[in-house]
Amino acid sequence: MIDKQNLNDLAEKLSSVLPENFQTLKSDVTSNFKAILESSLRQMNLVSREEFDVQSALLTRTLEKLKELEKQVEQLK
Repeated sequence: MIDKQNLNDLAEKLSSVLPENFQTLKSDVTSNFKAILESSLRQMNLVSREEFDVQSALLTRTLEKLKELEKQVEQLK
């Protein structure tokens, strides 16, 4: 669900802006940033783009079917 490469890139960018005296701890800080970011994103209950697209297509088909059924009901009246 969460793209690990994007998460790694973001953690690297965050750790790169640390002051010089923290650069020696860069790998630890980067790992901590990744863990915090991943945890935060999971708590947001996000869905992947693929899941979103599947549900969107399903909703579109359902709405089309509903319109067809509404027309049939109107014709029966």
